[in-house]
Amino acid sequence: MNLRKAMLLAAVPAVLVFGCTDSNSSQPAAGSTSNAPAGFEAIGSIDQASAIGIPDNGKVALFDQDGKELRSTTADKLGAAMFYDVAPGEGYTVRGDFGKGEVSTAPVTVLSRDETPPAAQYSEQTFEPGLNYIEMRDGIELAMTLRLPAGKTLADGPFPTVIEYSGYEVAPPNDLLASLSAQIGNPDAKPDPLAPSSSTAVGALLAPLLGYATVSVQIRGSGCSGGAFDLFGLPTIYDGYDAVETVAAQPWVSHNKVGMVGISYSGFSQLFVGGTRPPHLAALAPMSTTDDLYTGIGFPGGIQNTGFAKGWMTERQNDSMAAPEGGQPWAKLLIEQGDEQCKANQVLHGQAKDGLKIISELEFRDPALFKDRTPGAWAANIDVPTFIVGGVQDEQLNSHWIEALSGMTDNPDLWITIYNGMHNDALAPQILTRWIEFLDLFVADRVPNVPGDLMGIAGLLAEQASGAKAEPLEQSKLASLASLEEARAAFRAEPMVTVLLDVGSGPLGAGSLQPGYVQTFDSWPPANLQAQSFFAGPDGSLTDTAPTSDDSNLSDEYVADPAARPPTSQDNSEGKPKANFKDEPNNWVPLVDGKGLGYTTSALGSDVMIAGASSFDAYIEASKRNTDMQVTLSEVRPDGKEMYVQTGWLRATHRKIDPKRSTATDPYQTHLAKDAQPLSDDEPALMRVQIFPVVYTFRAGSKIRVSISAAGGDRPIWTFRTIDDGTTTVKVFRSAEYPTALVLPVVEGGTAGAPLPSCGTVRGQQCRVFQPSSTGG
Repeated sequence: MNLRKAMLLAAVPAVLVFGCTDSNSSQPAAGSTSNAPAGFEAIGSIDQASAIGIPDNGKVALFDQDGKELRSTTADKLGAAMFYDVAPGEGYTVRGDFGKGEVSTAPVTVLSRDETPPAAQYSEQTFEPGLNYIEMRDGIELAMTLRLPAGKTLADGPFPTVIEYSGYEVAPPNDLLASLSAQIGNPDAKPDPLAPSSSTAVGALLAPLLGYATVSVQIRGSGCSGGAFDLFGLPTIYDGYDAVETVAAQPWVSHNKVGMVGISYSGFSQLFVGGTRPPHLAALAPMSTTDDLYTGIGFPGGIQNTGFAKGWMTERQNDSMAAPEGGQPWAKLLIEQGDEQCKANQVLHGQAKDGLKIISELEFRDPALFKDRTPGAWAANIDVPTFIVGGVQDEQLNSHWIEALSGMTDNPDLWITIYNGMHNDALAPQILTRWIEFLDLFVADRVPNVPGDLMGIAGLLAEQASGAKAEPLEQSKLASLASLEEARAAFRAEPMVTVLLDVGSGPLGAGSLQPGYVQTFDSWPPANLQAQSFFAGPDGSLTDTAPTSDDSNLSDEYVADPAARPPTSQDNSEGKPKANFKDEPNNWVPLVDGKGLGYTTSALGSDVMIAGASSFDAYIEASKRNTDMQVTLSEVRPDGKEMYVQTGWLRATHRKIDPKRSTATDPYQTHLAKDAQPLSDDEPALMRVQIFPVVYTFRAGSKIRVSISAAGGDRPIWTFRTIDDGTTTVKVFRSAEYPTALVLPVVEGGTAGAPLPSCGTVRGQQCRVFQPSSTGG
């Protein structure tokens, strides 16, 4: 029985207590359930309550068990209303006067995250191959599609099983492989509207080819799923817990445990769900994720990302609209075809939180908003085997996900793969073989084996996803081992961290999905990491000697002008020639004289390998009380070219450091409004800019460069809502009293495993002719 219906039926005999009222009173103290409109009911979720079936866009109010009115609102055109941020407890009612006196819903319980449903909530649900609806603890039903290996039925089970949990179009019931195959055969063919999006190929396509059953679960408030969308609010997080436990209880699931897989949206959803510790979760395999929705992507350095981050949020808001008038196309089509459950599930879609409005009004970190929406914090609670993959120049999410790793390393079964390159490069064949090994060992409980059919198409899939040539998928080196125990032991003996470097420089050609060399570490951060400082000096120099000048006014200056260069390093204009591989059309424009500063070391006598975040510690003054600073790390090569490495940002008023979380190479700002610090004329202010994490080797003979400018111009699709307009002059000091320094996380003894690649070949790292700044560096 539907849980919500069961709760309502149980509550019907409990008649609300009516208070005594004055005959002249316009409203009674409490309403009656007996004359309530048909379908008028309340739903209690985790930290929220809602009501549906409200007639005529009526006004309703939420009352607690003592009859106290807490807040009121007006229903939307679908007759729904939502009350967010409600304290857990029993006896909540929603009441309204719809012309016949005040009426009330039956009382409901607003749930706590600590309340786990009874086992029957999970075990009594049953599913068939294809589209199903899975019931959550609050009675909301999510769309989920069960995809079996080709040619199999439930009678052939049990199957090793994985869940892909996403707000992209993950649950459309048709076959993604068939849709993609038709498009490859005919470039003019349109994708199947009832096939999942290619962004869900990890679960919808790869896993079934490996012999896994995939359960594609559509996040609350999107597609054909019920509920209201609230980006990683607690109901969404614990829906993931319920999905794991419900699927694991099915008789067709091997070992009654499930894994989770996915890239991007279905990557960082795993960090949240894994942090809730579902008892029947076997393992996690997140790809291309993030650790923090504020500092990692939404507001790097406290500056709003109006490029990818805002565009992504706009798509999520559009997806959350009620179908068939809006929302995801597959939901519209299914409703037109008569799917009544999908149609009914739209009723709360109009109550989605307006994420665009929230971020447009936001500058500082709001602890109430981000407390439960920080995936890195949940990741620290994961206690199952985890295989996490991500890039350090990911054009969408960048590399801040690496900041979560130090909180995860107490997990003895943690494997990390880091690569230079783009978002979808996580699907490179070199990574997929180890990903398959991991799933076979810790979800399927079997000796790894890469099926021949998959070896034939995996490279093609990677090429489709990344627009680059890829090697064929290799068979697992563990396939010949005699037992699961032996195979697990061999896998566990491998280093915790594998880094693919100079990806794009392999023999398949420029931009190919091949690394130039591979570096491994037994821990993260690497055990042999040392902070090494390079100080800003005269004529744009960067030296390992601290300044000695007692002239405290010694400084360089620039005008913070975001219009001095194009807003992005990617050429998005039509009709322009593209670079030699699709993901990296290059429009990386040098600093304009007077509009930025550069500091460069002398030629390195030996390789310098760095691993992690770097800190640019600059003492500054400005002609205004605030400014946005962008700091970019690059390599000036012996051939006169300059190759991009990584970037960081910081708004001056956000510079307050959290000393408990910061290190010499990794500054962490609080970003709290109460810690705002306007710049002053009295004394230069120390700005510790975090340059996002990276693993990279500067070659002997090259020079390390750091560039300072207004925000923008150095990332492919990130733009910024900056406060600068070309009228702020910024001074960067470099005296003994106010030294400015680049502090790098240097791997002691680290060297490159291959020669310096040609300019313009390495994925995610644009390259240009080096042009010194006006200071000479």
